[in-house]
Amino acid sequence: MDLNLIQKFTIWILPALFAITVHEAAHGYAARYFGDDTAARLGRLSLNPLRHIDPIGTVLLPIATFFLSGFIFGWAKPVPVDARNLRNPRRDMAWVSLAGPGSNLVMAIFWGLMMALAQVLADKGLGAVAVPLALMGQAGVFINLLLMLLNLVPIPPLDGGRILISLLPPPLGAQLARIEPFGLLILILLLVTGVLWAVLGPLLNAMNGFITGLFLP
Repeated sequence: MDLNLIQKFTIWILPALFAITVHEAAHGYAARYFGDDTAARLGRLSLNPLRHIDPIGTVLLPIATFFLSGFIFGWAKPVPVDARNLRNPRRDMAWVSLAGPGSNLVMAIFWGLMMALAQVLADKGLGAVAVPLALMGQAGVFINLLLMLLNLVPIPPLDGGRILISLLPPPLGAQLARIEPFGLLILILLLVTGVLWAVLGPLLNAMNGFITGLFLP
């Protein structure tokens, strides 16, 4: 379906907003479960997207990147986690880090269900509701899987990097942690050179096709 930029933005903005902000909230909920209440004390333990919005990363950058490139890119305010409060810092930090990508997988499945619901509504002649819901579902599945896979790249400060630091023997984990100040630069380099997409693209397409096929006839 041919959509103009405003229509595409309307379809993508809600799934993108929740993909980013619920991801951060999941870290806070997991941290509280394992003993750290830092996010709760700072009022960040909430599924309300307004609690996690970063003016640049959640508002300005997604709008700018969408209208310049047709794709939404951004981030939310990181939820603070104090590993010293966790009952088993090394082990529990891996679970806290995994909670973010895990929430994106759950949301991808949720949007897949919305696609199935759209099909039911379409069969009942409610196309005016079914079409935008189906498009939003497609966007939600794609962007949540993309965010999940990007965050699982084993480069700190990404979640995958923090998980790997927790799993490695302490001396190796400490060595990996030293690259954290340069992690985002490394990620950008991998994106610009196409290396990251060459690795993640086939996996993203396969997972996107699987979830879409799971909920659509």
